[in-house]
Amino acid sequence: DSVIYFNFRGDRALEITKAFEAPASEKLAFDRKRVPSVEYAGMMEYDGDAHVPAQYLVNPPSIDRTMGEYLTKTGVKLLAISETQKYGHVTYFFNGNKQGKFDEKLEDYIEVPSDVVPFEQRPWMKCAEITDKVIEAIKSGKYDHIRLNYPNGDMVGHTGVFNAVVCSMEGMDLQLGRLKAAIEEAGGILCLTADHGNSDDMYEHGKDGSVKRGSDGEPKAKTSHSLNPVPGIIYDPEYKGEYDNTALNSGLGISSWPATIMNLMGYFPPSDYDKSMINLK
Repeated sequence: DSVIYFNFRGDRALEITKAFEAPASEKLAFDRKRVPSVEYAGMMEYDGDAHVPAQYLVNPPSIDRTMGEYLTKTGVKLLAISETQKYGHVTYFFNGNKQGKFDEKLEDYIEVPSDVVPFEQRPWMKCAEITDKVIEAIKSGKYDHIRLNYPNGDMVGHTGVFNAVVCSMEGMDLQLGRLKAAIEEAGGILCLTADHGNSDDMYEHGKDGSVKRGSDGEPKAKTSHSLNPVPGIIYDPEYKGEYDNTALNSGLGISSWPATIMNLMGYFPPSDYDKSMINLK
């Protein structure tokens, strides 16, 4: 028998590949019971450093000169942090589908272990613990740039449980308030965005915009991502006129954040980066 695995996301591909390729002697985080006797290949190589999977059909796209790589080569001290559910997003994905760090001396990565329970049962997740560590990092003065991911809106949104989502968002809002205060005290800048919506749209809608209802008359829960525009917020309490804050560039997407953040840090991004949201004076 043979298996060809394909998936848009590399993190899940790496996990399932281990189940097929890891030798019987290797201890995994799950019980395979037996090593599958199949010819296994991936649609593409999901980890170019570790060469996983061993066999693949198509070379992966080469992603280089990411913001993290650019900043570390400039000597910027970085921290990346999230809980387990989104740890790969602030490390592996953020670095262009690359495992490991660009510079061991300049980068620190922190993974806060996620609770192993259904998200609707503990909807606040680890937003408080993440914030605790980020505030500690801010006060240490050790880092020039910190990136973090709160998984609440996505992971709890997928449950479709409205009250759990409300609880989750209220908990995260409290932590954002704590984070904002710490950034103000440190004289930093807060950039806030999302890569997609979820908790913002909790019910399925018909083409006319009306809420769909089940046979019992109750609204049908929406458990997938929404297609609504996401916010892009820059909070700069120490603003001194370095850029025009009355007219941010519009019509841009999440790919414009790297150039924007570099501008806010006082750097000029590479010319082929997507346009910054701000115009330096």
